[in-house]
Amino acid sequence: MKKRVLTGDRPTGRLHIGHFLGSLRNRVEMQETHDQFVLIANVQALTDNFDDPGRVKDSILELLCDYYAVGIDFDKTTVFIQSEVPQIHEIFVYLANFVTIQQVSHNPTIKTELKQKRMEKSTPLGFFMYPVHQAADILCVRADLVPVGKDQAPMVEGTRDLAKKFNEMYGKAVLTEPEAVYGVEKNVPGVDGNEKMGKSLNNAIYLGDSRDELRKKVFLVYTDPNRIHADDPGSVEGNIAFTYHDLFNSDKSEVEDLKSRYRAGKVGDVVVKERLFEVMDEFLSPIREKRREAEERKQELLEKALEGSKKVREIADEVVGEMKEAMKIKF
Repeated sequence: MKKRVLTGDRPTGRLHIGHFLGSLRNRVEMQETHDQFVLIANVQALTDNFDDPGRVKDSILELLCDYYAVGIDFDKTTVFIQSEVPQIHEIFVYLANFVTIQQVSHNPTIKTELKQKRMEKSTPLGFFMYPVHQAADILCVRADLVPVGKDQAPMVEGTRDLAKKFNEMYGKAVLTEPEAVYGVEKNVPGVDGNEKMGKSLNNAIYLGDSRDELRKKVFLVYTDPNRIHADDPGSVEGNIAFTYHDLFNSDKSEVEDLKSRYRAGKVGDVVVKERLFEVMDEFLSPIREKRREAEERKQELLEKALEGSKKVREIADEVVGEMKEAMKIKF
């Protein structure tokens, strides 16, 4: 039997090239070899967007279009919407008995995000508890594998720990203990030189960007700030234009030639960026075309996601039933 894998996204905007290299291309491959589930975590998105629910709702359709554009097949991958699977929230309540406030407080991911979102002094309970909710997402479909970056490893370990505690407490293997599958080692940096590309940082190249938008962003890409003239020797280390060339330019000999000439002051930023635009436009062009097609099929894609949600409800209902039976609250 194929191993079951769960991954997903919070619907807070369109997806960018960092998402593609970090997870989306892996999903396209895994749908051929695994029983793959992709969660659209709209309930979790509301924990820090509760004052803008329209944005979350609209972003669900944006995600569906991005999925279709990169090659996710809705007949091979089960895409589902979190709010359409109420069993997730019931599992969450039962799991909450197996974790303490102190444990969540020391979760490194929570600590980092509270600082980033400036919620340290006033933390919504829904956001604070979302690691337990994520565990419920994973456990509700009996996922064997969870693809994550190294920075998200604590989330999978926390889920394994909760599943193990529950199973040991009631003497029955009810919950599957998932394993992490690690993807890329590093994040794709933003066009501004930030080590991470992000929607909220306004430094992303989106999968659906037009040619004009792409060109503008490529020519804003951070290069060597100490290089004043095109014939000055430049540095390629930390130079985002060359980072992107390494990621997207398949002609490695051309990239090495550009780097050598750049270091020697024999090629300017404009030439490097012009070639980068051509390379990235060639990469994004078919995705952009499929995304335009997806825009005309939004309702169809949403129906597929609702069908997937129904399928997950049936799986999760079995999990809930077994949990309740183990806890002696099934009547």
